[in-house]
Amino acid sequence: MKSILKISFVLGLILSLSSCKDSNSPNYQYMPNMYESVAYETYSESTAFNSYSAKSENGKEGQLPPVGTIKRGYVPYEYANTPESFLAVKAADLKSPLDPAKVDMKKAQELFEIYCAICHGNAGDGKGKLVTQGKFLGVPSYADRIINEGSINHVINFGLNSMGSYANQLNQDERWLVSAYVMKLKSEL
Repeated sequence: MKSILKISFVLGLILSLSSCKDSNSPNYQYMPNMYESVAYETYSESTAFNSYSAKSENGKEGQLPPVGTIKRGYVPYEYANTPESFLAVKAADLKSPLDPAKVDMKKAQELFEIYCAICHGNAGDGKGKLVTQGKFLGVPSYADRIINEGSINHVINFGLNSMGSYANQLNQDERWLVSAYVMKLKSEL
């Protein structure tokens, strides 16, 4: 008899709870933005830093770095991204600031194979995988070019013709390592 009472109590409880549900009027939501967030357009302007001060730059002062600062690890490069600067770098015959005795050619080779060999080829002959597949044409062989470490570093910094800049992928020391490795490849061709 007690089990029948328990079963009937549980069934009654289930029926009463299910009968209270009304699909036409949903329950209250606490913190609705957690469930249905506001969508923002990528790279759109934000009003998060709006300011009403007189020297405000359209509310972007919270997103600008302080005046006179540079990011950590950044080393200024004194040449501009112009053809004249490229010729000046070539003429100046800039040398690497790295100690030649301490240049790690193994690391330089790894960096070259990661970033450069896909187009320029492992030997620097201009026959990388993308060139042999016909994706890019006209990639020069290092043997045919008049280059020096400074001009290579400049091209890695800013890019040239179809080659884009690798300044975001390689820091300054790594760019000089790749430049040294390219000169090694040029001497072997």
